[in-house]
Amino acid sequence: MKHWLTRLFGGAATAAPAQTQPSSPSPGSASHPAASSTNAGDSAPAFDGAAPPHVDLAFYRWLTDPVRGDADVRAEAGILAELARLARDPAAAGALVPRVPAVVPQLLRSLRDDSVSGGELARQIARDAVLVAEVIREANSPYFRSGRLVTTIDGAVMVLGENGLRILLARVAFRPVINMQDGRSTDRIVRQVAPRLWLHADACALAASLLAPELGADPFEAYLTGLMLNVGLLVAFRLIEQLGHPVLPQSDAFCATLLDGARELSAGIAAQWELPPFVAAAIVRAGRPASLLTARPLADALGRADLLAKLRLLLDHGVFGAGDAPLPALLAGPAGRHFERLGAGAG
Repeated sequence: MKHWLTRLFGGAATAAPAQTQPSSPSPGSASHPAASSTNAGDSAPAFDGAAPPHVDLAFYRWLTDPVRGDADVRAEAGILAELARLARDPAAAGALVPRVPAVVPQLLRSLRDDSVSGGELARQIARDAVLVAEVIREANSPYFRSGRLVTTIDGAVMVLGENGLRILLARVAFRPVINMQDGRSTDRIVRQVAPRLWLHADACALAASLLAPELGADPFEAYLTGLMLNVGLLVAFRLIEQLGHPVLPQSDAFCATLLDGARELSAGIAAQWELPPFVAAAIVRAGRPASLLTARPLADALGRADLLAKLRLLLDHGVFGAGDAPLPALLAGPAGRHFERLGAGAG
């Protein structure tokens, strides 16, 4: 169960095996029910990991709608050139988003140590007031509620269990990274776009953890990689604003190139933050045709999850209708069930 945490915090990181079988039920959280509900005999979803281009474009335009605008070809080219330059400097890219709170990696290390008691975990959590509030809120959610109100950290740790804590810590770590509501007057674009980007990150992470067992990937690794997927897109938006552009361009060519470049940024930042190499590799490979993903189950899960999360958001916000062309084919079989779980888990 703790092999990923051992690789991450216990010496040199190594690549994940091609086929990793989860050793316990997948973790859950307040917004995320356990990801282990796949029925025996279910096959992987019928769609492959490649999102139709019009889905990516529709998602980008929904995401950027509060700050969308026109730009001439020269302005678009200048933005993309700076984005490519930043991709070659992951340290500079990573500096444009906050790092995870220090208490989170400490807690993840404790979770891989069998000698650490629940009481010690509770004491570590108590050092961070934000984490205290999150843990208690999660423990009282419908997915974890034990029949009585949980009011203490010790009680919350008992309710959540190890898997629940792993998911919770990942969400708490990444929420301020992606949902950047820091009130900076110069970051108008980020303040308006980041909440929508967090909705996608949250849904993508859950979808990846649900898909992972069917594809031979580890659910928690998939969950974490789903949260990391679009960090580079947030960096790209901050870069655009720093370059003095008050709106986000919308041409098809610009959107497609920006999304590809942001994916490279996410991979570079993952490496800069010393996440295991398979995280960056999955981000780069996610969304490629299934024929190119042989023995790459994490990338396959991530690509499929990205697509499911985009479709869920586009449907929920009225961009797509239930009868629109891509939905019936893309959501056939188990994918449809996971799609419904994303709707049930929103909030």
